Amino acid sequence: MNKPAVTLLFMVICFTACAQYKKYSFQQPKMGSPFNIVIYSVDSVAAENAALATFRMIDTLNEIYSDYLPNSELNNLCASSGTGKWVKVSKPLFAILQKARHCSEISFGSFDVTMSPVIRLWRTARREKRLPDKDSLNEAKKRVSYKYIEVDTGNRCIRLLKSGMQLDLGGIAKGETAQRAYARLCKLGFPYSLVDAGGDIVAGNVPPQVEGWKIAINLPETEELMNQQLLLRNKAVTTSGDLYQYLEVNGVRYSHIIDPTTGWALTNSRNVTVIADNGTDADWLTKACSILTISKALELIKKFPSAEVQIAVLENNTPRFYRSPGFKSYFKQLGDGGH
Repeated sequence: MNKPAVTLLFMVICFTACAQYKKYSFQQPKMGSPFNIVIYSVDSVAAENAALATFRMIDTLNEIYSDYLPNSELNNLCASSGTGKWVKVSKPLFAILQKARHCSEISFGSFDVTMSPVIRLWRTARREKRLPDKDSLNEAKKRVSYKYIEVDTGNRCIRLLKSGMQLDLGGIAKGETAQRAYARLCKLGFPYSLVDAGGDIVAGNVPPQVEGWKIAINLPETEELMNQQLLLRNKAVTTSGDLYQYLEVNGVRYSHIIDPTTGWALTNSRNVTVIADNGTDADWLTKACSILTISKALELIKKFPSAEVQIAVLENNTPRFYRSPGFKSYFKQLGDGGH
């Protein structure tokens, strides 16, 4: 006789609990970019404490992954290059380097974390508004190849074979960090969260009354947004393009993304958006798919059954879209549900 009343009471309690969730946003500069953490919580103080703890974890990862901090673990490893020594590294650094080497192997060499000697020449060129010297590029390329990274899984050691090697994790570390940050938030009891690591986004779960996280995508070479947004939950997404970081010489626009096979910056204006199960894959796949031909990029995405890609290309100043079959299923028209 009392079951309907008990069921109704349960429904009322659930509805009240769901209605108490509020969205809290936190931002700090990390890894050269603004890092945003958004948390749905019933407790603002607990949400803030969780965000602060996660930001501290991000600082720790930066001390491992950074190629800017002189005494980072990554730079200390690079100082051993060419000596023949195996270096025991931390679990996070070992995991990301092992992952990066695998990514290079399966992406036809289009993704390569050993590109730093070449990337640094292009950074200087962008500052000085000139093309890099070809002889300097050719010399730098001699120290570049993912095959120069050796991995000892049993002892968690890395050996860099060529003298003067310098690693740059810029194409994978922010996505990896965003994923680890979301995992930390979940461990602290906040699965209804989103982490935005300077555009590398891990969109976690959402409360019952929220349909998903709405993510906007800009068109190539402009801040103008597509008239559709992505609606995501428990997915990661990254978009790569040259909207802000590029060099223009003699009417040619050179991207900040460098082709490992040539050492030259890309000149094709593309925006590449990848949706994946984790931030690490979303991050590096955008870089690889920016470098590969469109057909090769779509072939690469097929190796990840749950990943999708959109490649937006300017053709006669009009964007044209190339997409994997499931990408459009994530679109939500503006004004529809989501946060």
